[in-house]
Amino acid sequence: MAEGPVSPTPLLKDELDIVIPTIRNLDFLEMWRPFFQPYHLIIVQDGDPSKIIKVPEGFDYELYNRNDINRILGPKASCISFKDSACRCFGYMVSKKKYIYTIDDDCFVAKDPSGKDINALQQHIKNLLCPATPFFFNTLYDPYREGADFVRGYPFSLREGIPTAVSHGLWLNIPDYDAPTQLVKPLERNTRYVDAVMSIPKGTLFPMCGMNLAFNRELIGPAMYFGLMGDGQPIGRYDDMWAGWCTKVICDHLGLGVKTGLPYIWHSKASNPFVNLKKEYKGIYWQEELIPFFQSVSIPKECITVQKCYIELSKQVMAKLGKVDEYFIKLADAMVTWIEAWDELNPSQELPNGPTK
Repeated sequence: MAEGPVSPTPLLKDELDIVIPTIRNLDFLEMWRPFFQPYHLIIVQDGDPSKIIKVPEGFDYELYNRNDINRILGPKASCISFKDSACRCFGYMVSKKKYIYTIDDDCFVAKDPSGKDINALQQHIKNLLCPATPFFFNTLYDPYREGADFVRGYPFSLREGIPTAVSHGLWLNIPDYDAPTQLVKPLERNTRYVDAVMSIPKGTLFPMCGMNLAFNRELIGPAMYFGLMGDGQPIGRYDDMWAGWCTKVICDHLGLGVKTGLPYIWHSKASNPFVNLKKEYKGIYWQEELIPFFQSVSIPKECITVQKCYIELSKQVMAKLGKVDEYFIKLADAMVTWIEAWDELNPSQELPNGPTK
């Protein structure tokens, strides 16, 4: 039998892990097979560790449940959330790759306006490998894209851009809404495909969604802590938000870029707005204090690693947000535990004198 054409080696095949949090069988991977099969998967099983999670044949994966997390981290396992998709950040910690792509198990392959399947992973990789421009807005959005460039009046000294640490993708069909918005717009669907990627400006926060997200683990991994959520905690569904706010202020401090826009995935399943409201209501209340806090955070110049920035941030969370609720005192402690656990599993990652030349 004649062999078909040899497909090109997938981008970053040996430098990227796909992290998936789940409580169910991963049948959704069948749809992603053409795009995900060449890559290594890290599956973080939430909930009952005795439940068997089935993964379709032919995928290269490792699966961790709560027993594994407890075994690997010991007492420090307390920083990993239980019964919440925030458990995914354990996958970031145990990965040994330079890049991470994380996706939820209710996210399917979307189609672009021409009807072609979108290779979300490939677009994320493009975003991460291309510079970001957060210091001066380009009105044609991504200037490095084919058919675009820097517009007249864009300073030449800023056209090289800076390294991109985070690529934040979007969703067609079910939008990523909070419970009150879900309740008043139960039938709303996102059908609008905007063919654009942009750098989020320095000093601007954004709501980060963890269901279609990629990042450079070497540049920003230790800041991608999804907090204490779910079981035993007074809040849920703010895990990715928390990570996004922490990550953005650290990226701004260290001169790293964050992009949002393409790629789209198809988000298939709306979660229950009443269940969500129960998880979110304290977050909706607290975020009015959290946003001003993150907008005013100042990280000292001597913090030149992500770890040092994150420990500094934990101190400010303890001092300022601890007054909002004692939960934030617990969270600040967990932030320190997370960094200790990260450094134990990734001993050589902190560079004492900044990046090596």
